[in-house]
Amino acid sequence: MKKRTPKIAAAEFLLEIGCEEIPAGMLARASDEFKVILEKHFSANHLLDNSVVETFGAPRRLVAACASLRLRQADVVREVTGPPKSVAFDAVGAPTRAAESFAAKQGIKLGELAIVSTPKGDYVAAKQVIKGRPAADILREILPRVIAEIPWPRSMYWTSAEGPRFIRPVRWIVALLGGRTLPFTFGEVAAGNSSSGHRFLGKGRVAVSGRKNYIARLRANFVLAEPEERRRKIEREIHALTAKRGLRPHADAALLKQVTYLNEFPTVILGDFSEEFLDLPDEILVTVMRDHQKYFAVERREGGLAPHFLAVINMDADRRGLVRAGHERVLKARFADARFFWQHDQKCRLADNLPKLAHVTYESHLGSYAAKVERMKSLAGWFAGQWFNAGNLQADVAGSIRAAELSKCDLVTGMVGEFPELQGIVGGLYAKEQGEADEVAWAVYDHYRPLGLEESIPRNLTGCTVALADKLDALVGCFAVGMIPSGSSDPFALRRAALGMVKIILERKVQVSLSASIAAAAGILESQAQKIQVSSKVQAQVLEFIAERARFVFKERHGFAYDEVSATLAASADDLVDVERRLEALKAIRKTKNFEPLATAFKRIRKIIEKAGPAEAWKLPHVREDLLVEDAEKKLHADSRRVAREAGEHKRGGRCREALLAIAGLRPAVDSFFDQVLVMAEDEALRKNRLTLLAELLSEFSTIADFSEIVTKEK
Repeated sequence: MKKRTPKIAAAEFLLEIGCEEIPAGMLARASDEFKVILEKHFSANHLLDNSVVETFGAPRRLVAACASLRLRQADVVREVTGPPKSVAFDAVGAPTRAAESFAAKQGIKLGELAIVSTPKGDYVAAKQVIKGRPAADILREILPRVIAEIPWPRSMYWTSAEGPRFIRPVRWIVALLGGRTLPFTFGEVAAGNSSSGHRFLGKGRVAVSGRKNYIARLRANFVLAEPEERRRKIEREIHALTAKRGLRPHADAALLKQVTYLNEFPTVILGDFSEEFLDLPDEILVTVMRDHQKYFAVERREGGLAPHFLAVINMDADRRGLVRAGHERVLKARFADARFFWQHDQKCRLADNLPKLAHVTYESHLGSYAAKVERMKSLAGWFAGQWFNAGNLQADVAGSIRAAELSKCDLVTGMVGEFPELQGIVGGLYAKEQGEADEVAWAVYDHYRPLGLEESIPRNLTGCTVALADKLDALVGCFAVGMIPSGSSDPFALRRAALGMVKIILERKVQVSLSASIAAAAGILESQAQKIQVSSKVQAQVLEFIAERARFVFKERHGFAYDEVSATLAASADDLVDVERRLEALKAIRKTKNFEPLATAFKRIRKIIEKAGPAEAWKLPHVREDLLVEDAEKKLHADSRRVAREAGEHKRGGRCREALLAIAGLRPAVDSFFDQVLVMAEDEALRKNRLTLLAELLSEFSTIADFSEIVTKEK
């Protein structure tokens, strides 16, 4: 009869941390961190058997649930080895004092001792059964630590300076295992089984017994605890309100996420504003509605903004329209401010603001924004000069310099002072209104782009030159004065700047040397700020910093394997367009029969060279043919020279795939060399010549990709 596996006793777990309103921008990440921390502790205590922890949040709560958590740890059997058998028992097999002492120490009877065989002989052993602890006891100990471990950008204490810290004061805690309360305290708040409904619409105490009951009871008290349910409600109501009038919402995924986490029971209302405000540019109207009021703009079906907005309120309804009227009054005042600044700012030319930038500090060591603009002008002109009539590019040097000159002038306008989210955009709008060339105006408008990998790059090449100049000046300048990102600290958004550079270069297919670009930026900075020196070491750090962002983009966004990216960047990271071309070639030939064996051989070559010691101790100026004595090394030398010429022609013609295929064709000669030739020969001259042959082989054929970085299935 087949023996049944005993069923593990498990139960549902539910934890809710109730507190004052958590900032919407922190909730999603906090939920993710909450999950990681709980799973770490549960796994460490052997409570999580093929089950997962689910976490979610709303403005006044963070919630975790697990459908099946062990009620008790499994028992652990541990074998403890004692003295040798010959010491524990005498010649007639009677236990000695050593055996008695060992048994007493382990808390067992003499008759329970066992004999185990080891490589050193037979020893006495005792088996200890460590009883598993009840999950409830463990949870009472670890849950306060779990809550305290949730990371926040900033946190506070509310009981005393010695008390625990959290993002906001904790007001209640729900902790249940199998429907029973897990008693513990955090910040003088005792865990129980009572949650809290909506601050104004629901009950102050809502008893719950499990996840399903929790969701239902809170919903009945006007709290939609799960973000997905809140998001669906918002989308459904937005569609219903706009479709009824033949309108459509202005798409805004970031705002949708924000209002989802701003409200516990979101309800959408449609408001109106005067059509006279539609004379303002759409960008200004949308920014005022989105960034200052958290409203969705509304568009006509045929295009263009409609004089309406969509607000998400934390209520079940606005039956008398009082809330809508209040929002309309606030928006009218904000639009009136925007119209005033729009008219007032343009009483002077945008370029007239340049002298004012001298009084706006960019960075204490790097000077004012006026100084930054001068550096940007030189660097944008340098970039444009690199691409003037280059390939399929037609760069405008004068336009790039003019756009860089105007790029920061809007920082001292009233509009940007009131609505900082519009910097760059306002400058571009003012430039266009004041008769600047479209190419220049759009370059000013776009030069902060892309702010993320999802955002589009500047729409014209002039904008790309200014954007690259702005970002590279920030990178080189900040690295030169020691403002290098570390951990979560990145006050000048240098990681974003480097990612933006990578995205522009790859999408625009602009072939530019990163090292030459960094050197140009460094030279411009040094000529302007005599006290700042950008050493070759700092320039190498900037190049590596950009290359690391490129590594992420190639792997996560373009789908290349990690080792393919490492191999290609190890060869050269200077021209990212060329890197992408080499990556595509490497990926294309990876499945060919000669590739992996050759990669394995290159790993072997690298190891041999590394073990040989410093190159100056053995490397010859070139391979000496008179010292090639074995047929296999003669053939490898001849074949490598032939393939080098062939691969070089392919590389110069941009045919990286063909070049790699030619290199892969060396595999038989390399295999024969290792089968028939002893590299580390006793004869010093032969040994040095063979090491030089391998070093030249590795160097010559690692210009497209470093084969030794490829992960292979070595036997």
